[in-house]
Amino acid sequence: MKIDFTHNQSAHCENGVVSNLMGYNGFEVSEPMVFGIGSGLLYCYIPFLMVNHAPAITYRAMPGFIFKRFAKRVGIKIKREKFSNKTQAKARLDENLKKNNPVGLQVGVYGLVYFPDEYRFHFNAHNLVVYGKENDTYLISDPVMENVTTLTEKELEKVRFAKGAFAPKGHMYYPIEFPKELKLEKAIVKGIKHTCRDMLAPVPFVGAKGIRKIAGLIRKWPKKKGTKVANHYLGQVVRMQEEIGTGGGGFRYIYAAFLQESSTILKNERLSELSKEMTQIGDLWRDFAVDASRIYKNRSAKTDGYNNVADQLEHISNLEEAFFKKLKKAI
Repeated sequence: MKIDFTHNQSAHCENGVVSNLMGYNGFEVSEPMVFGIGSGLLYCYIPFLMVNHAPAITYRAMPGFIFKRFAKRVGIKIKREKFSNKTQAKARLDENLKKNNPVGLQVGVYGLVYFPDEYRFHFNAHNLVVYGKENDTYLISDPVMENVTTLTEKELEKVRFAKGAFAPKGHMYYPIEFPKELKLEKAIVKGIKHTCRDMLAPVPFVGAKGIRKIAGLIRKWPKKKGTKVANHYLGQVVRMQEEIGTGGGGFRYIYAAFLQESSTILKNERLSELSKEMTQIGDLWRDFAVDASRIYKNRSAKTDGYNNVADQLEHISNLEEAFFKKLKKAI
C-alpha cells in the first residue's frame, strides 16, 4: 500500500499536513495561505497549564483549529476520528490506505524515533501524514522533515496513543468533500478578521495584552521565584517560541508571507506593506529569543538582564497592537 503522495517540507506541521493533503486532492494551497485562512496566529499565556514544569505559552491556535477553520472557510468537509481501542485505530488507518486515502495524524513528539534527541520532548500536538504501508512499516510524510521517513507499527502506535496533555487518542483526520473550486477571497478576509480579534482581545492573557502580561511577570521572576526557577521559566518562554510548533518568530514570518500572497489575490497593496512590517516584528521576536537564551544559559538572574528582555517584549506588544489595528482597517 503506497499512495502516490507528494511530500513538501513546511515550517509548521499542521499547516504542512493540510497543504500537502490539499495538493494530493488537486488543490494547490500554500502553507502560509492555510495558516492565515485558518487564523493560526495567536498569543496566549496559560498559567494553569504546566508544560515541563513551567506555565504554558502558545503562539498558535489550539491543535486542529487551523484545519477546522480553513476547511469551513473554503468549503471543505473533513472527517475526524479518535479511538480508545488501539487495534481499531490501526484497522481504520489501514482501511484508508487501501482506499488510496492519505491520512493526517496527531501524535506525540517524544516517541518519534526519526527526530534528533534534542527535539524529542513531551508534546502531543504534532501532525504528520501516513501515505502508505510496506509489511509492518508505515510510510510517513512529516512536513517538518526534509524527506519522507518511516515508523514501524509499534512505533506509530506509541506516538498515536502518547499520554499527557493533549493526548491524541489515536486521532486521525482527512478531507472527504471538496467544492469545484476554492474561493479564497472571502476566506482570507474571514481569517484576517478572526486573527485581529484574537490579537486585540481585551483580556490580559491573550494577544498583545498577553505579551505585555508576560513582560511584567519576567521582571518579577528573579526575586519572586529565585534564580533556578526564573531561568527555567524564561527558558520555557523561548522554547515555546522557537522550538515547540514553530512558535513566535517563525509564525510571524509565515503570517507575513500570507499577507504578501493575499495582497495579490485581493488586489490590496496595503497588505503587501503590512507584510514587510510583520517580518520586522518577527525579527524582534528572534532578537528577544537570543537575548533571553543568553540569560538562562549563563544561569544568571540579574535583574537588569530580565528587565532588558521584558522591555523588548513590551515594545513588541505595542508594535503588534498597532499592527493589528492597521490590518483590521486594511480589509
